[in-house]
Amino acid sequence: MDFFGLFLNMMLKARPSLPDFLTTLQSEGRITFTRAEAIAALGITEAAFLKAAARLQKRRALFNPRHGFYVAVPPQFMSWEAPPPAWYIDALMRHEKRPYYVGLLKAAELHGASHHAVMEFQVVTNKQLRKIRAGRSWVTFYFRKDLDCVREGIVDRKTDTGSMKISGPELTALDLFRYMHVTGGIDAVATVITDLAERIDGQKLAVLSGHFERACSQRLGYLLDRLGHGQRAMALHDKLIEKGSMPWVTLEPESRKENRTQTTPVERSERWRVIVQRDPEIDE
Repeated sequence: MDFFGLFLNMMLKARPSLPDFLTTLQSEGRITFTRAEAIAALGITEAAFLKAAARLQKRRALFNPRHGFYVAVPPQFMSWEAPPPAWYIDALMRHEKRPYYVGLLKAAELHGASHHAVMEFQVVTNKQLRKIRAGRSWVTFYFRKDLDCVREGIVDRKTDTGSMKISGPELTALDLFRYMHVTGGIDAVATVITDLAERIDGQKLAVLSGHFERACSQRLGYLLDRLGHGQRAMALHDKLIEKGSMPWVTLEPESRKENRTQTTPVERSERWRVIVQRDPEIDE
């Protein structure tokens, strides 16, 4: 090869590629980037970027959970096809320009109050978003329009790549009842509350309950009493009384398909105005 050919070859090798970009990104402690950011850094066309990104995705080195948003997959997670959602959820929601918090069973797990591995990474936000297949698991979004009103119940949690927002114990407990249809029913909720109860601040719980349906508070209050944590539910009960007479509710929301006349309640709690159709089964 002549001198010119050698020089040209060196110049071509010096030109940064998308894999080089990912390596530099991770050396700086980052794993997420946007398509526009990569195109600007590499000085390439959109078509060239998309072609290079497709090759890396095929090799499981790159994950594309949302249009225009990418996640570099560290080698130890290539067999999973994506790193844990906790590593990129905060950056993803900033990309979506949406407030959020990691909640429900996933938040309970992060608080050490889950008896089983949670397969869904559950996120609450103020827009209906499609769920994302994230390697071995799913990132699933649940809608709450007035997310700002529960801001005081949200806390920051450190992650391996920065931080993310999660629901505190009080908000988690209330949400488990609000979204009971996706949390496994009363048995699963009661099992989680058994471990979560000791972390609940009664005053914070009462304040947050004002932003939830009254039935959620009644069911949670009854369960806290039943599990021996009545002291933590006192302020919640006072808050409910302030609103006037409580209507009767069932511990488990009744399905339209159920024949209500065939079930004889096992308990009727006058304090919480909760009808218990069957005793919750709690995993030990």
